[in-house]
Amino acid sequence: MRSVRRCSRTGCTDPAVATLTYAYADSTAVVGPLATYAEPHSYDLCEEHALRLTVPKGWHVVRHEGEFSADQPSGDDLTALAEAVREAGRSEPADPPGLHGGGSKRGHLRALPDPGNE
Repeated sequence: MRSVRRCSRTGCTDPAVATLTYAYADSTAVVGPLATYAEPHSYDLCEEHALRLTVPKGWHVVRHEGEFSADQPSGDDLTALAEAVREAGRSEPADPPGLHGGGSKRGHLRALPDPGNE
C-alpha cells in the first residue's frame, strides 16, 4: 500500500498532487501531475505551491493544464493489502533458532520470555 507523499516545501504538510522537475539546459521548470514514484531530482508539491511556483528571471514554467488531484488508493491497492493480511494470518512461522519452549504463541505473534528470568 502506498503512503501519502507530502509537499517538499519546508513546513508544508499538505499532500502532494504535482511533481516539479527542472530542465536546466533549457532554463525551464516543469510542473506536472504527481509522478508515480518519487525521483531523486524532482520535488513533490501540494496544489497551492504547484500553482504559485515562480522561477528566476529568464526561466520558463511549463504547467499541467487542468486540475491537480490527490492520488486515491485504487481497488487494487486495497485488494493487495487484504490478501497480504489474510496470508500473514494463515502462515505459521517456525520457531526461531534458540527458542525452546518458554514462549507463548498467539496467532502469528510470539511472546518471548524475559532473558533476565532464566
